[in-house]
Parts: sequence; structure tokens; C-alpha cells
Amino acid sequence: MIHDFLNIFDYLLLPIYFFLGYRIVLFIGNKYYPKGHPWRDYYFWAYVLKIFGALFISMVYQYYYHGGDTSYYFFHAKVINSAFDESISKWFNLILRVPDAYDGHYMQYIVQMPFYEDKGSYLVCAITAFINLFTFGSYLCTSVVFATVSFSGIWALFRTFAKQYPHLLKYIAIATLFIPSVIIWGSGIFKDTICMFALGWMIYSVFQMLIEKNKSIFNIVMFLLSFYILLVVKVYILIAFLPALALWVFFLYSNKIRPILLRSLVKLFIIFGSFFLFYVAYNYFGSAFGRYSLDNIAKTSLATRDWISYTSGDQGSAYDLGEFDPSLTGLLSKFPQAVNVTLFRPYFWEAGKVIVFLNAIESFLFLWLTLRILFIIGPFKAWRIIQEDPNIQFCLIFSIIFAFSIGISTYNFGALSRYKIPCVPMYLLALILIYYKEKPTSKNLFL
Repeated sequence: MIHDFLNIFDYLLLPIYFFLGYRIVLFIGNKYYPKGHPWRDYYFWAYVLKIFGALFISMVYQYYYHGGDTSYYFFHAKVINSAFDESISKWFNLILRVPDAYDGHYMQYIVQMPFYEDKGSYLVCAITAFINLFTFGSYLCTSVVFATVSFSGIWALFRTFAKQYPHLLKYIAIATLFIPSVIIWGSGIFKDTICMFALGWMIYSVFQMLIEKNKSIFNIVMFLLSFYILLVVKVYILIAFLPALALWVFFLYSNKIRPILLRSLVKLFIIFGSFFLFYVAYNYFGSAFGRYSLDNIAKTSLATRDWISYTSGDQGSAYDLGEFDPSLTGLLSKFPQAVNVTLFRPYFWEAGKVIVFLNAIESFLFLWLTLRILFIIGPFKAWRIIQEDPNIQFCLIFSIIFAFSIGISTYNFGALSRYKIPCVPMYLLALILIYYKEKPTSKNLFL
């Protein structure tokens, strides 16, 4: 059955694959982070927690939810690999999604895979199928591989900021490696796991090429691979990333302008000009974004809200941002509420389930840290700090745009806790950099 994806075979193979994965990570760690290296402990602990996150969420979906999209990805992978019994070429074509959905030569496989016409979901299925060849079709072992791959992206994100802010190493590690929701939802057989891998490597490769001037083949390949994955799997991550990247580049070079007044005018021009160009380009290429185009996202968001409301709120997991017109203006009118719901909700009194309550704890800590920084630093000084540091601007612009796009379109706290993980590390990084721009590292932000 689709929903019974764990068996005794998984538990027998798991120690072997965990040992193999850890040996690979140990080899890399000893090579690049020998004893005494300040990153070494973070490296190993982050990997172990990643594996724990993958195993934990696998158990939750097997024994608590009794299935879900992760089980469907795994089932599709088994269908793809069953083509081996007929021919390697058919398996290869299914991996690459070559056949048309109505190709009679492949109908016996395609008819079993509802995700076949969804390119993003099917890419996850194809990746799972490929990994399954090396894990003997074990769900838990494949999850370990997913977690290991995702770890490389998260570690790349850590390296990006740890290198720029070595005096904030502990706090950079907390933001990028040790946030519970990111560990759990970014480790199993999910779209989110693949996207965290891609986002981490994309940020790393961009910073390497633009800051370090390291335009190596590796960085170019990782950028293109990450771009492709995000474009296919979750294009709205790119929608948030590209404006943040463009503004980061502009701000980075505009800071070299000496007259303060001229610098401020240039920055204002860049901000409004970038958003205008983004709006024009988004409308011009709107058809390429499908349901994420400006023409469709408002209608999709409204339909999602109405459907979740109709299905009785999923017993404590639904939220509502209120009435709005299915237009761009109506959508933007909900900007503050949408960002707030992604970053700071659910509140404790909104948690109707244990899992939602755990998310409420994390959301409360983010709200508390934000208010604490505004109280200690002050809103005007915080704004000045943001203006002076392009890295803070990049993190904030990405996290806020992303928070809006997720908050306005999800309407379910359970799904929101999973979908929002790309912006969570970036927002916390922004808070950390704002706080320690003015405070010594001896002042603990979290206490």
C-alpha cells in the first residue's frame, strides 16, 4: 500500500546507511575542518541533527499522518524503477520525463503516477527513484541520502555568512544549522528538502562569484543547477530571491559612493526602479509563472482560503487574513498580515494541534527577538544599520517577499510551518546582523 512505506527492511538497512553517510561526512570534515578548526563541531552536530530530522519526520508521516505527499513521491519512484523490468531505456525516459502524458507505450506507468504532469513534484519522484537504486528501495535509507544532500546546501549557506562574520560564528550556526523547523521539514523526502539544498548552494555560489570574485566552473555549475531546481520545483523561491539579489548587488556597489546624500538618492532610485522593473517583467513573462503569475495568484489565494474555510479549518490548523478583492491591489492590501502570519504566527491560542503548538513556540521566539531588537537598538538606528549593510538588506528583502507569498497563499498553519523554512534562516540572520552591528558579541541576543 502507498501509505505503508516503512517495514522491517528499512530498520535493518538504516544503521548501514547511516554509518556510510557519517563516514563520508567524517572524511570531508577531517580534510577541511581538522581538530581545532572553529567550524568542526558545528559541522558534525549539524549533520547528525539533519539525519535525526529525516528519521523523525519519516516516523511522523508513517505512524501519525499514515501517509502524505512524501509517501506518494516514494510510490512514484517505485513505479519509475519498475520500468527496469521492461527496459533500461524506458526507465531512463521516465526519469527524464520524456514521454507525453498520453503516450500509450508508457501508459501502464504514467496512469499510476498522478504527479507526472506536475513537473516540480515529478522531479522529486525522479530524484527519489534514482537514489532508490542505491538504497534497495528503502524509504528510511533514501531519507538519509536526502538529508545528506540537503545538509550540503545548508552547510554552504552557513559557510557564506560564517566567512563574512567570523566573530558571530555561534549565532550564524544557530540561524542556518540549528532551527528546529528547518531541520525537520528540510530533511525528508520532500520538495522542501531539495529546495533547501538548491537555495543554500545558490546563495553560496552567488556570493562566491560576486564577493570573492571566484568564478570557478564549480560555482557556475552549482548556480545553474540550483536555479534549475528552484525554477522547476518551487519557482516562488526564485521570485523572492531575484529581487533581493538585484538590490543586494546595487546596494553593494552604491555604498562606494562617497557623498551621503547622493548615495541615499541613488538607493531610493534603485529601490523603486527595481520594483518597477520587476513588476513589468513579471507581467510580461506572467504566463511562464503559471499559477504564480500576478493574474492568477490573487485568485488562487482566494480560492485556497475559501476551500480551507469550507473544510472546517482542519481542526485548529486554519487561519484567515480577512476579505480582499481577487486583484493585485487586494492582494497587496494584505501584505502586513501575510508577512506577520508567516514569521510570527500561529500564536499560542491559535494552536489546536501538538505540531502546530510546537510551531507556535518557534514563531513566538521570532516575535520576541524582533521586539527585543527594536526595543534595545531602536527602530531608527535599526533602519540606519539596515541601510548600511547590503547583506542585511538581502536577507530581509528575500525573507519578507517570501513570507508574503507564502502567508497569502497557504491558509493552514501545518502547511505553513513547512513551506516557510526557506525564509526562516534568512530572517534570523538579518536579526543577528542588525543586533551585533551595535552590540559586542558578549551580549547574548537570545537571553
